[in-house]
Amino acid sequence: MASDEFRLVSPAINHEGRLPRKYTWEGQGALKNLSPPLEWYNVRDGSKALALVVQDIDAPDPSGLIVPWTIWVVVNIPPTLKRLTEGFSGKEEELGGEYAGIKEGHTDWKVPGWRGPKFPSHGHRFEFKLYALDDEMHLGNKVTKEKLLEAIEGHVLGEATLIAIF
Repeated sequence: MASDEFRLVSPAINHEGRLPRKYTWEGQGALKNLSPPLEWYNVRDGSKALALVVQDIDAPDPSGLIVPWTIWVVVNIPPTLKRLTEGFSGKEEELGGEYAGIKEGHTDWKVPGWRGPKFPSHGHRFEFKLYALDDEMHLGNKVTKEKLLEAIEGHVLGEATLIAIF
């Protein structure tokens, strides 16, 4: 791996790539459904904002097809930030400062913020994809993955992907 590669990592995901239970609906008490910590390196020059999409890429649709299920959407992350801390979801306004302009989008559960997995079976892959963008995104009050992906066409300077298994 090149040392200048745009990278996305999580100190919470172990060397086998497993997402711990506390980041899911299967966690216990206060350690349930927390957004995991994420860190990134080597953001592309000229980046004005970062955007994050997290999906279960092995989610089964009732029709029997496998369709990505959106778990988290985050837009307008300042490129000067180097991480989102554990439990960040829902606290961007509380944190203020550089975090104040960050907006969380709606998941496929139709609510904003991190919504960790809850499955009858395990072994699903979660794709965390961070986009370096040449502009901030102005997507209105209800941000969705679809709106974001449409808006960033032609604005992506780089992508970093992390896969975790639950």
